[in-house]
Amino acid sequence: AARYRRGAPGQPRAIGYLYLLPALAVYGVFLLFPFGQTVWLSLLHWDGLTVATWAGFDNYRDLLTDPGLRAPFVHAAVLLLFYAALPVAIGLLLASALSRFRVRGMTFFRTVLFLPQVLAMVVVGVAWRSILAPDGLLNDTLRLVGLDALTRSWLGDYTWALPAVGAVGTWVETGLCLVLFLAGAQRIPRELYEAARLDGAGAVREFFAVTLPGLRAEIAVALTLTIVAGLRNFDLIYITTSGGPGNATSVPAYEVYRRAFETNEVGAAAAMGVGLTVLIFALTVAVSRLVEGRNR
Repeated sequence: AARYRRGAPGQPRAIGYLYLLPALAVYGVFLLFPFGQTVWLSLLHWDGLTVATWAGFDNYRDLLTDPGLRAPFVHAAVLLLFYAALPVAIGLLLASALSRFRVRGMTFFRTVLFLPQVLAMVVVGVAWRSILAPDGLLNDTLRLVGLDALTRSWLGDYTWALPAVGAVGTWVETGLCLVLFLAGAQRIPRELYEAARLDGAGAVREFFAVTLPGLRAEIAVALTLTIVAGLRNFDLIYITTSGGPGNATSVPAYEVYRRAFETNEVGAAAAMGVGLTVLIFALTVAVSRLVEGRNR
């Protein structure tokens, strides 16, 4: 007791954990416990109604060998290009241009681009399903300018359905990336830009020498948020294509729902859910470690 009294306020360290205990309890009850149940279900063959039988790692083996179970992860990897890579690249280019040149109405511009983040994804899905319909706004515009050959059923075409859904994801996530990068660009010292210009740096060299290193932390945040959004994508797929045509736009989150509630393959659905969770965790940790390592 005497040793604890001589310590700094808040000692011993166990007192700090007492403050965290309520949050940890909620986290454990509503996240860790359900995840543990999911792991247990993934080790069973169960249709949700009858008695379950032991499966061991069969569901995980099928996850690696069954093309029908691997395909959603391949589609998710393609969507990451639209949900993460393109929004980050576009956001960086726009932020670099807007920080280099004065643009009137900046607040209005940022608000309009950030608006998709405020809208519910169900609303976004319904709106874009109408736009991409065979008689929707996009095809009507193409016919109006004489590009009838380019019209198609965007969400019903095996080749174009996945890129069409991905383009919607790009539209949604670009505003978030831009706002993050503009906020980060404001804390980059202007002296660095002036020094780069005195050294004769052009716009491209200035971007790679000053803007990009200065936005490293914001890029990590943007990549983490967009990667998670792309991998857990369910509502947009459910509203626009329902995984179709065929399984051309099926993604892991939608496949978990379909197998659990439509085909009664609860064990396989649980294994896919666990695999998706591990993949999201691994990618977010990789992004964080990459940025932290470079900062050191």
